Amino acid sequence: MSAERRQTDGFALKVMLGLCLIWGIQQVTIKWAAADIAPVMQAAMRSGISAVLVAMLLCWRGGWGHVPYTWRAGLAAGSLFGLEFLFIAEGLKLTSAAHMSVFLYTAPVFTALGLHALLPGERLRPLQWLGIALAFSGIAFAFAGGISWEHLDRRMLLGDAMGLMAGLCWGATTVVVRTSRLSEAPVALTLFYQLIVCVAGLLVIALATDQFSHVTFTPIGTASVLFQGVVVSFASFLIWFWLLRRYLASNLAVFSFMTPLFGVTFGVVLLGEPLSMNFILGAVCVLLGITLVSAEQWVRRRLRIWIT
Repeated sequence: MSAERRQTDGFALKVMLGLCLIWGIQQVTIKWAAADIAPVMQAAMRSGISAVLVAMLLCWRGGWGHVPYTWRAGLAAGSLFGLEFLFIAEGLKLTSAAHMSVFLYTAPVFTALGLHALLPGERLRPLQWLGIALAFSGIAFAFAGGISWEHLDRRMLLGDAMGLMAGLCWGATTVVVRTSRLSEAPVALTLFYQLIVCVAGLLVIALATDQFSHVTFTPIGTASVLFQGVVVSFASFLIWFWLLRRYLASNLAVFSFMTPLFGVTFGVVLLGEPLSMNFILGAVCVLLGITLVSAEQWVRRRLRIWIT
């Protein structure tokens, strides 16, 4: 019998702080190394490295026996995962890493809407609907951060839109996993499907768009790919799933919202990216909305405590 999931403690907070820091700097490292290795190639190589590591883990711990009845859903999840990183890679050519970090993490909103439509047990409650309204209002306001009174920055707006599409694909991936037999499969197998389909699709796109010629293994480019492949896509995801088996998901979700804050901070500090007041205010609304959607029960408990 599995142990009861418990409230987050000091140890979980420290681990989540480290994970959010890793996830937050991910977009920055992609953009930082873009001059040496095209973002699409970075995404393909990181997925390839992670797929090999996850396959080794599956060979060690088992899990391949679930393939006959999960491969169709695996292809669907992998395709959406690949689209997510395609949008991230292409979007980072047009917009800032700070913007990408915020728009990408709208994924929980799209997940909640998809599960509301497909699973009776996942119906949205009033606070969650309020969060969705707040998040989409923030998105609209944040998009205005790409507009100045003098001219329309179409490149940034397109990049922001790609970030939002990446968030939509991420949310849809979660919906596919939750509503298919992948929900009963080992986590490592689900992750392997996403990685292997992603690397195959991105390599085809890179070949068709001649992005293989934009690969120079400089120290920065190599470090970026290894960091994303070993630390982000492999180690951090396994640690995250380990936490989910031991702590309440709603509590962890609250801490995970530090990720876009780290992403924005690293983008400004390390890359010198500017931030408009429109974007800052919009991003705050988005993060508050996502908190209400993903951690509604935690928020309700805190409201009761404050009221009483």
